[in-house]
Amino acid sequence: MGWGVKPTGRAPILIRPATRADDDSVWRVIEPMIREGETYPLARDMTREAALAHFFKAEHEMFIAESGGAALGAYYLRANSTGPASHVANCGYVTATEARGRGVARAMCLHSLERARARGFRAMQFNLVISTNEVAVHLWQACGFTIVGRLPGAFNSPRHGYVDALVMYQAL
Repeated sequence: MGWGVKPTGRAPILIRPATRADDDSVWRVIEPMIREGETYPLARDMTREAALAHFFKAEHEMFIAESGGAALGAYYLRANSTGPASHVANCGYVTATEARGRGVARAMCLHSLERARARGFRAMQFNLVISTNEVAVHLWQACGFTIVGRLPGAFNSPRHGYVDALVMYQAL
């Protein structure tokens, strides 16, 4: 069963669990992000197989956002750590290039917060939000996250060189 959000004037965004039958759609969403190299600490020459294995890890609960049958985004939800720190969730979101600015990332974030609460997580933490990804920083703040740390020069951006990464957190 999916979860839907209807942005003004657009078909609803349906968010549903992803399966390996969605590999082609997920790859179409994540490949441009990987090749761009500006938002995730993944090798820009990462293969399709390695990228899909990363996103579909056994410990990841994987979701796909779609509208009218087209994949608009994908995200995973997982525990940020293990043992006594396993009550804190972590997510990785990717919006399809052509779907940016349409509310997809916001819908996925809100869905993930709801899903994390349902799974019993007490907080959510983003470990590496790239400071030059200002759209994401502002969106996560609008969704209730605060910046709790700054990692100077932690990310080597192809476009900007070494930039800071932010740690963002929200109690659930």
